[in-house]
Amino acid sequence: MNDPQRIAEASAEAIYARDRCAKMMGIEMVEVGPGHARFSMRVRPDMLNGYDTCHGGMTFTLADAAFAYACNSYNRLSVAQSCEIVFPAPAREGDVLTATAEERYMKGRSGVYDITVTNQDGEVVALFRGLSRMVKGEAVPGLEDRK
Repeated sequence: MNDPQRIAEASAEAIYARDRCAKMMGIEMVEVGPGHARFSMRVRPDMLNGYDTCHGGMTFTLADAAFAYACNSYNRLSVAQSCEIVFPAPAREGDVLTATAEERYMKGRSGVYDITVTNQDGEVVALFRGLSRMVKGEAVPGLEDRK
């Protein structure tokens, strides 16, 4: 298979089938393609912190999921080498958060990805940047990967 979109989708489907954390948190795959991904999650009462806002770790996990699927979209296993996040606005119970990951740079085994997390009104609630590192292996053994 040499179609980059089909490779991205096949890789994402294989990874999502094993992604117990995303499923437990209600994180859903919206879209995936070469170097990008979009995931969503509804903020539940059990995701709130002591201030009745979404715990930053929950928002981080959503952003990290989008990052993971974007950097694994070439069917070459990639892991996070480093990540950072800022929270310009709080998310609240009932909000539907959407994390959109975009590849900014890829060379050799390293990539840089920016992830923006917005609520249903389009308000930015988090900005995340991740550095990925490709390691040995494939999500779906035998798929062609030509970047």
